[in-house]
Amino acid sequence: MTPTSHPILKPYALLVGGLDALQPVAALLARLYVAQVFFLSGLTKLRDWDITLALFQDEYHVPLLPPALAAVMGTAGEVGLPVLLVLGLAGRIPALGLSVVNIMAVLSLSEISSEALQGHVFWGSLLAALAIFGTGRWSLDALLARWFQR
Repeated sequence: MTPTSHPILKPYALLVGGLDALQPVAALLARLYVAQVFFLSGLTKLRDWDITLALFQDEYHVPLLPPALAAVMGTAGEVGLPVLLVLGLAGRIPALGLSVVNIMAVLSLSEISSEALQGHVFWGSLLAALAIFGTGRWSLDALLARWFQR
């Protein structure tokens, strides 16, 4: 008799099986949510590049980078990495890249409200989970892995 076939443990085994079945959905929802947040932020920066440059010059104090370079890198990360994350293509890399963008956003602001900080912590938590556990079965990574195994 295996441990999960014991009558007392069957409800637990059913619960675990059900939660395991939800993993692809949860990973996809996390990818979509976080990608939307960063992608929309990047589009806002692209809409008025002069204001974006002024913000990086006056408000966002990115360590070690000139403001114009920080603006280009931050905006490129916010626009490009979410696309890869949604597709689940090399998904751990965009999750890590967006984590860097997220951390830099918090560090570069001299003052950040507790509500804004909570948002960044939540996004960082989702990105950490995606980086550690991967983007799930509903991703191009998983599709390509199955294709290459044939």
